[in-house]
Amino acid sequence: MILDCDPGHDDALAIALALASPELRVLGITTVAGNAPLERTTRNALRTLTLLGRADVPVAEGAARPLLRESQRSVEFHGESGLDGADLPEPGAEPLGDGAIAFMASAVRGAPDPVTLIPTGPLTNVALFLRAYPGLVDRVAAIALMGGSTVEGNTTASAEFNIWQDPEAARIVFDSGIPILMAGLDVTHKALILPGDIERMAGLGNRTGLVFADLMRFFAIHHRDRYGWDGPPVHDAVAVAMVAAPHLVERRPVRVEIETGDGPTRGRTVADWEGLSGLRPNAEVGLDLDRPAFVDLIVDALASYP
Repeated sequence: MILDCDPGHDDALAIALALASPELRVLGITTVAGNAPLERTTRNALRTLTLLGRADVPVAEGAARPLLRESQRSVEFHGESGLDGADLPEPGAEPLGDGAIAFMASAVRGAPDPVTLIPTGPLTNVALFLRAYPGLVDRVAAIALMGGSTVEGNTTASAEFNIWQDPEAARIVFDSGIPILMAGLDVTHKALILPGDIERMAGLGNRTGLVFADLMRFFAIHHRDRYGWDGPPVHDAVAVAMVAAPHLVERRPVRVEIETGDGPTRGRTVADWEGLSGLRPNAEVGLDLDRPAFVDLIVDALASYP
């Protein structure tokens, strides 16, 4: 698999979970602008890998802006750096000279088996790859993404941030014909890391556990202020879990269409639960998860690092 991300506190946790999962072979990480500008998300990916002792994992820098729009973001959730709240090491490696799209193509072409893409930020890189290399579409086994919502939004009343940021890219991905696993707010808002879970991370006795405990404490602040929750939802780790531990996530097939207009429904993921359009489902949407087992999965992953 290839993890395409915009670290981000929950992206960093997704990286840790993916690399620790024996079910997954991580070919590399690609970065996109989203939670922070591209240079910061790339730096954050490299810092996270260095913390984990995995600076050997290749990182390729991707799109600095959406396909047709300007990037917009809020610093409340992730801070100015995109990964505020903890002392992470300086990067122990540099990004690859070739960009994310070329890396994706090379990795997908060269892999012995079809590759799963796990995008946890705006879908710009994935859309560009699909358009630039249509001959490799059959080599993509699935796209397990964090994004969307069939209920409330978190950026507008209608839309979740990743889809809202680049709805045109999201439409390309959902219309690709590739099997899609959608970890949207329906399920990720149930993936809370509560104070007791944070103390479990801190009590692991390794640096990685302490750093992620600090990251989760910072990430919790805005969610407590906005939603009144006791802990933050780790959205992006759910997308990884849908591949590494699919039994933890309840999902349902449905047709999902992306609203690309500029009004209040921009970025809305419209789920046709009743099949009124007559179109076949194009996504399996996560609806619920076994939170205690999910947290165990994360804590066990963090325990495997220095």
